[in-house]
Amino acid sequence: MIKVWTDAAEAGLLDRYDARGSTFVYQPGVSPARAVSVTMPVRLPSYNAPFGLLPIFEMNLPEGVLRERLRLAFAKATGTFDDFDLLGIVGRSQVGRIRYTGQREDLREDVPFQSVDEILGKRRGGELLRYLIDKFATFSGISGVQPKILVRDDAASSALNKGHRRRSESFHGATHIVKFWEQNEYPQLAANEYFCLKVAEQCGLEVPPYRLSEDALALVVDRFDLRPDGTYRGFEDFCALNARRTDQKYSGSYESSIMKRFVQFANSSHVGEDLERLFTLIAINCALRNGDAHLKNFGIVYDDVQGEARLAPVYDVVTTSVYLTKDTMALTLNGTTRWASAKELQRVGVTRMGGTPARVKEILERIDTAMASTAIEMRAYIKEHAEFADLGQRMLHEWKHGAAHSLRPSGQAALS
Repeated sequence: MIKVWTDAAEAGLLDRYDARGSTFVYQPGVSPARAVSVTMPVRLPSYNAPFGLLPIFEMNLPEGVLRERLRLAFAKATGTFDDFDLLGIVGRSQVGRIRYTGQREDLREDVPFQSVDEILGKRRGGELLRYLIDKFATFSGISGVQPKILVRDDAASSALNKGHRRRSESFHGATHIVKFWEQNEYPQLAANEYFCLKVAEQCGLEVPPYRLSEDALALVVDRFDLRPDGTYRGFEDFCALNARRTDQKYSGSYESSIMKRFVQFANSSHVGEDLERLFTLIAINCALRNGDAHLKNFGIVYDDVQGEARLAPVYDVVTTSVYLTKDTMALTLNGTTRWASAKELQRVGVTRMGGTPARVKEILERIDTAMASTAIEMRAYIKEHAEFADLGQRMLHEWKHGAAHSLRPSGQAALS
């Protein structure tokens, strides 16, 4: 049985249910503010999943390389290794406000210290990746097929260096996300995401501070859910908001599963502003040819589960078409996963975002300008980093065609 905590306070208990499911029940008398999700208000009856974990509890489970590393380390000791076991291993350190411990245990995160500057400056390649996975795997409750780990470097955190006093000097939660990639399968993916995030940033979207390592093998991102006092905001991705499991992250449409669902849970006077940001991000993904903009790569953040929710800052944006030449959109738009044209995006902007045709046109032009500006920076980076030249030139090619097709009604070439 697993004890579930929200905002460092006990919320309820999670247990196995029947042969392959799980069940969650709130503690008697728990405050509504302790709810684990905007989709799961406090109530007396239990919440049950016939298979696996409920989406909010599955949301941060590692996938791919990190999951396999943990399976190899713990399967022999536990006798089994399923999602419930994995949550018990990484549950103390998670993205967002939810934590997990044993039924009779107290909550302590105690994430080890790791210098961010050392990660950014060292040229240790696979050796560094293996070292960090060995040290931080059990502290890394964060989803993703490619390796991601959570580390702690208080001095390097933009959130913790704003003059606020930490809730507790003994509070040692993670401050940064470190992302690595399998270089044989996805070469230069760290630099790829670095330049894609620059486009989003130049479009005026909120992007957490991010840095590319000197050898371009790692991307270090500040946690956007970390508050200045060292506590964490609530975060939920759109798999959880749509009550879907991780293996259903490619199921749905941008109109209903993202934009409509956001309006349903925003509970905010800023919903119009955030809808525009959301539409802008969807259009950016089309123009950059990011075929991995699925339900888990959009989210909401909040300080109060019963209060206002805002669109989460941008994360996990890459040009996937340089690796998968026939890639398409992750979700449907206008009933298809084919890359959306400027005309189709115009229609979505007017009908779903509620913008005027002139405003939608202005947004698409802003994206075009941001891509052109970032392309100049990318060309300069290519000159200094020969190992990025092939991938970089292919990215520029994809951006040129993406901008022409998805941002300009006339379809003329861009990024010359």
